[in-house]
Amino acid sequence: MWYKVDFNRLAVLMLPTFLRKPLLVAYLQSLLVPIDSLYYKWSIFRNDNLYKVQHTGQICYLRKVLNDKLDVSRRRIYIGDGNRHKRQYLYTKGENRPRYLGTMFLWQNSDYADTGVDFIVYAPQEIINTSPYELKALIEFYKAGGKRYKIEVI
Repeated sequence: MWYKVDFNRLAVLMLPTFLRKPLLVAYLQSLLVPIDSLYYKWSIFRNDNLYKVQHTGQICYLRKVLNDKLDVSRRRIYIGDGNRHKRQYLYTKGENRPRYLGTMFLWQNSDYADTGVDFIVYAPQEIINTSPYELKALIEFYKAGGKRYKIEVI
């Protein structure tokens, strides 16, 4: 490929054959160390960008990215649907609605359908404790715009 360059080999090949002595080759290779380190940084940057382009905000890709970065060996991070609980209202006498409440549960505000989250990221406690900012940054980078999420412990 055009981006795979061995600068040490290129320097030796560009040198005339009668000047290819070990001392001169070593001198040229020492001059190429800054260019080689810059090329190495560029290739790492390129591979990171290709990885980012290949993964989207879909649940399967988001789960793969989180597990690749944070839980490589055990791959325990997974993503579930957001809670979609309906709200139960208490009616007044003037509304002429039944007053029987039945069984009611108390939910957080993010657990309801109209103001709730779109997906929940389940992660182990040790990952949440050791790298919470990296976890949030990865989710924020890959999630689709306007989607809301919540992180919970497994």
